[in-house]
Amino acid sequence: MANFLFYTFTVLIWGSTWLAIKFQLGTVAPALSIFYRFALAAVMLFLWCLLTKRALRFSRNDHLFMALQGSQLFALNYLFFYLAELSITSGLAAVVFSTILVMNLINGRLFLGTPVELKVLLGGLLGLFGLVLMFWPEVTHFDAGGDALLGLGYCFLATYLASLGNIISARNQQKGLPVVQTNAFGMAYGAALMFLISFVTAAPLSIETSFSYLASLFYLALFGSVIAFGCYLSLVGRIGAGRAAYATLLFPLVALLLSTIWEDYQWTAPAVVGILLILGGNYLAMVKRKPAPVSVELDEVGAES
Repeated sequence: MANFLFYTFTVLIWGSTWLAIKFQLGTVAPALSIFYRFALAAVMLFLWCLLTKRALRFSRNDHLFMALQGSQLFALNYLFFYLAELSITSGLAAVVFSTILVMNLINGRLFLGTPVELKVLLGGLLGLFGLVLMFWPEVTHFDAGGDALLGLGYCFLATYLASLGNIISARNQQKGLPVVQTNAFGMAYGAALMFLISFVTAAPLSIETSFSYLASLFYLALFGSVIAFGCYLSLVGRIGAGRAAYATLLFPLVALLLSTIWEDYQWTAPAVVGILLILGGNYLAMVKRKPAPVSVELDEVGAES
C-alpha cells in the first residue's frame, strides 16, 4: 500500500509541476531559480528534521555521497533541462527523459550489480513507444539544425545525470542513510552548487516578486521537491531504480490531462493509443508474478502418513 501511495503522489505532483515551472521562466536566471527552489526545500526539510528530532550527524564519507546525489539530482540535471527547453519542445524533452528507464536499469547493473529484469525492460520499452506516440507531432517536427541538436544533447545529458542521482540515492539507502536527511543535505549541496554557478556566470542576483513566481516557487519547493522527491526516492530504495523510473512515463499523461483543462489540448488517435501502451507497459513492469502454489502428490502424502 505504501508503494502505491508513493507512486501515485510522485506521478500526480511531478505531472503538475510543468505548470509551475512555466511561471519560473522569464526574468530570473535558470540557475538562480533552481537555487531558490532547492534552498527553500532544504530549509523545509531541516526544520522537519528538527521538529521530529531526526539525527543530523553523519560521517564525512556520507556527506560526500549526499553531495554527489545533490549535484546530480537537485542541481545539474535541472540546469541542463532548462537549457534544453530553450531550443526544443517540452514534449520532445519528455520523450528523451523517459529513457531514464533504460539508463537506470543499465546503471543499476553497472554500479550496484542489480540484475536487469527482462519484464521491467520490456514494459519500459513499450511505455517509451507509447510516449513517442503521445508526442508524435513534436518528434516528427524536430529540426536538427541550429540550436535544436544542442538542446537535444543537453536533454540526454540531463537525463543521464538524473539517472546517476537515482543510483547514488539507491546506494545511499543500501548503506542505511535515511531518505529525509539525505534529501535535506543533498538539496542544500545542490542549491549551493547552483548559487556558485550563478556567481561564476555573472548571472544577475535578482528575484521576481510577482505572486505567480513566488507561489510557483513555493509549490515547486514543498510539493515538487520535499514531498515528490521523498516519495520517489523512497520508491527507488523499496522497488529499485528501474521500476521507480517508470513513473516518468506517467508524468506527461497527467500534464496532458491538465493541458486539456487549462490549454484546450486536442486529443488524437495516436495519443490515445500511446496512453494504452504506457498503461500496459506499466502493468507489465510493476506487477510481480505470484509464485506458483506448491502441489503435493497424493502418493507422497500417503507415503508421509
